[in-house]
Amino acid sequence: MTKSFPVLLASLLAVSSVSAPLQVIAQEAQPLDRIAAVVDEDVILQSELQRAIANIKAQYAGREAQLPPDDVLSRQVLERLVLVKLQVARAQGSGIRVSDQELTQAMNAIAQQNGSTLDALRQRLASDGIDFNDFRASVRDEITVQRLRQSFAQSRISVSEGEVDAALKQQADAGNQFHLAHILVALPDGASAEQIATGQKKADGVKALLDKGELDFNAAAVRYSDSPNALEGGDLGWRTLDEIPAAFAQTMQQMKPGEVVGPIRGPSGFQLLKLVEVRDASAAAGTHTVTEYHGRHILVRVDDAQSDAAAKAKIDTLRARIAGGADFQQVAKESSEDTNSKGQGGDLGWFPADAFGPAFGQQVAGIQDGGVSQPFRTDAGWHIVQRVGTRQTDVGSDNQRAQVRETIGRRKLEDEYNRFLQELRGEAYVSFRSGDRAENTATPPQS
Repeated sequence: MTKSFPVLLASLLAVSSVSAPLQVIAQEAQPLDRIAAVVDEDVILQSELQRAIANIKAQYAGREAQLPPDDVLSRQVLERLVLVKLQVARAQGSGIRVSDQELTQAMNAIAQQNGSTLDALRQRLASDGIDFNDFRASVRDEITVQRLRQSFAQSRISVSEGEVDAALKQQADAGNQFHLAHILVALPDGASAEQIATGQKKADGVKALLDKGELDFNAAAVRYSDSPNALEGGDLGWRTLDEIPAAFAQTMQQMKPGEVVGPIRGPSGFQLLKLVEVRDASAAAGTHTVTEYHGRHILVRVDDAQSDAAAKAKIDTLRARIAGGADFQQVAKESSEDTNSKGQGGDLGWFPADAFGPAFGQQVAGIQDGGVSQPFRTDAGWHIVQRVGTRQTDVGSDNQRAQVRETIGRRKLEDEYNRFLQELRGEAYVSFRSGDRAENTATPPQS
């Protein structure tokens, strides 16, 4: 899989967010030095936890009722911070580094997204009581985690052409894609009968609240889900039938948007699944038609050995020969200085207009099939181009295959990386503190 995972320059756990007013965070977060948790050989300070909680609350401004009680929210956010610490440590142990130059580029990008400069962002952070170095450290950690995830994907995730073919066939047969959200009541590996019964009771209770209309699904996910995407309302995005658990897939085709099914027992625990909306898969994939040209060209280079004037004089002579009846391909074989196409009589094959730059595209688009352009200049030198033919090409099928491959890879990565995080969490020493006193030293990993 060659998925490139973009750096999310301001996550929910960053010191600040491009979508959250910095002053809100400053007002709610007071720097404290107490330890909130010990994570292997690292610590999470109470000030880090409070900044992250304040950021979550800023994200939910006007929708505070959807958030769980403060103690539950604190534990959810602390678990996320623990996972960040563990991922950063694993990344560093694997040799993943973020240079100061790369970090500065990321910081400049954040400033630009806020319509500001880096110096202005620094001043704004300072005026809101946010330490600039803390902010930089948060961004560095975030980039590091993204690179660990990317490295994980490249080393462990692959999608075969057969998988793409099967998904396309199923997509064509089903005709629909489904926008889903879920609530997970997690169970630990090797759950006891008592733990299973407790999980079932909780899942049934959440479903009852939804059925009565006492909570909407997103709010219930934020309050009760054990999934890593709980604070995003459990949103799973768009999925095809092959990406939906078999236990839900058949039922999903009979559901209407807004309906909820479950709880159903799965490998991670009990799940409730909501169908948000449905769309036609072929319409979503769409078609994209581009104009392609079949062309030949002759190049006379401008370099240290040949001045611009000399090259222009030479290309004018070659153009005059062709206008007088000389064969374009033969002239190209004899005189073109493009070593890649000279042997083929200057043949470039089929290409979109922008393949060789805007100047080349403008010339080839401005003549008729069979026509030859006037000499024109590019960075390489002077050209003339002959347009052999034109065609309209539907690249929708290629786009659709790429989208399907990406979707399958994303699903595999989500499953595998969540298992990786669960293993990482289960192997780590984590001690939560109340003030400076240990509260507990064992927290079940989240699926």
